[in-house]
Amino acid sequence: MVIFGVVTVIFVLSRLIGDPIALMIQPGMTVADIEELRAIWNLDAPIPEQFIRFLGSALTGDFGLSIWQGQPALGLVLESLPATLLLTSAALLGALLLALVLGSLAAIKRDSMLDRTLMSLTLFGQSVPNFWLALMLVLVVSVHFHLLPPAGYGTGSHLVLPAIALGLFPLARLTRLVRAELLDVLSQDYIRTARSKGIAPWLILVRHCLRNIAISLVTVIAVDFGTLMGGAVVTETIFAWPGMGRLMIDAISHRDFPIMQAGAFVVALVVVLTSLIADITYAIINPRIRYA
Repeated sequence: MVIFGVVTVIFVLSRLIGDPIALMIQPGMTVADIEELRAIWNLDAPIPEQFIRFLGSALTGDFGLSIWQGQPALGLVLESLPATLLLTSAALLGALLLALVLGSLAAIKRDSMLDRTLMSLTLFGQSVPNFWLALMLVLVVSVHFHLLPPAGYGTGSHLVLPAIALGLFPLARLTRLVRAELLDVLSQDYIRTARSKGIAPWLILVRHCLRNIAISLVTVIAVDFGTLMGGAVVTETIFAWPGMGRLMIDAISHRDFPIMQAGAFVVALVVVLTSLIADITYAIINPRIRYA
């Protein structure tokens, strides 16, 4: 139902951005020529009929040919999907690892200068616009200091800047979550008991504390993964990253309905599968959780 709702909304919204046939009109074309173009691209029928045709084809995995490139739309989207998944995964994994460290430090050093500094930085991370951060990274790191390439795809060095730009917001969010959850866990009786037994603080943190906040982390990560898939549009455009975001931006500028619809379908499918994996993971983390 979620996937159906997404593709339906995208189908309707794509028709509001303009007529793609208007971009194909050449000097000297007659009205008959224009109508023939509409028939070729199945845009001559009423919108409800177009929607029924679209649903029938989509059920078989056929989203039509790209108006812009003349190739199967779903194939073009799937070709660009690995680049987006790589960028999103790198950004989220890096954010998670750093958040575990910074959030743990903030919780252990509660109300200290370190804690206040980290929480101030996370507020900045949640407030700074993604596109501004990306431009500043290019200007400072690439243009001024020449440390990393400003754009492109193919090596690990090309991945660093876009991953930082995309991962700052989830890093700030996850750091605050880890701190808040750890403060609650650290006040529990079983933690005091573990301390009284002389167990090393780092072992208490890893074995007892982080394990008990895992469900909250999995929930937020599942949500953030879908958010980053959509947020990658701006990042991929600035860093010339050949992913789905950049493809969708180009499709919108060319009024390429098939690519927009195929892209929305793939993103919705990834988000739904991510949520399903998160639900299954709950039962693995906490054996008391069972599904009928």
